[in-house]
Amino acid sequence: MKGDPLWSARLLHTNPQAIRDAHYRYLLSGSDVITTATYQASITGFINHLDVSSERARELLMSGVHLARESVERFISQSHMTGQRRLLVAGSVGPYGAFLCDGSEYTGSYAKDMSVEDLKVWHRPQIECLAAAGADLVALETIPSIKEAEALVELLREFPNSKAWLAFSCKDEKHISDGSLFTDAVQVANRSPQLVAVGLNCCSPELVEPLLDSAGSLLSPDLSWVVYPNSGEDWDRQQGWHSSEKTAASILKLSHTWRTQGAALIGGCCRIGPADISELRRELKGSCTPAVQQD
Repeated sequence: MKGDPLWSARLLHTNPQAIRDAHYRYLLSGSDVITTATYQASITGFINHLDVSSERARELLMSGVHLARESVERFISQSHMTGQRRLLVAGSVGPYGAFLCDGSEYTGSYAKDMSVEDLKVWHRPQIECLAAAGADLVALETIPSIKEAEALVELLREFPNSKAWLAFSCKDEKHISDGSLFTDAVQVANRSPQLVAVGLNCCSPELVEPLLDSAGSLLSPDLSWVVYPNSGEDWDRQQGWHSSEKTAASILKLSHTWRTQGAALIGGCCRIGPADISELRRELKGSCTPAVQQD
């Protein structure tokens, strides 16, 4: 899917069974939370890149939740799962930069030319579709700017029955991608009673501990940390993923520290596959909720 303006969301239209299968593999590997294949999905994106109607675009967005739910039901039926494990479907909402498909979810540069209201208008139909489809919660993820976070927190009020987590894209040990302090980002999250967790995703595992440390004293008692970094490999827009000396094993090594820092949701983002989640599940032995799986 590299370079596709819809990324994995195209499969909602072309190969929904592949999405079901991916969800199922993560569930088999121990995921308690699976995220829908809607990170790069939008009404406008589907209309532009699939040449479908607005109504069909909405159906495709909602199908992301339906496919994940079908996978959960199949897993429960075939695994004879006990009541001790609760499986959740998180409706993935990526930043406006994901729609642009230019890597700006790692800079947030677009936000300076948009108002909070502009960003609310953009995100409203995506959240509306995921909520209507019955997502257990909304994953507001890879958010690179304070302004976009403020827009999403305000927008959540329009969906009072929805819960969410807010995960930021971060560029170093103290800052989110637009240069704002992570501490300020956490303060934005503290304003919303609908958020169950705040944290970060799609960054190097080595950044997690210092970022959580920097804002630990500011975290509302009603919030937990959510962390699901990448494998540690580097992304280049032209060449894709670069292997490095860092590997997914660093998540295993560091996950215990994140748990002691208060992380209730621990998992992996890009380049973290089912086998990695299986190892993480064993490492943490069910003492938190491993398992954020991003399609």
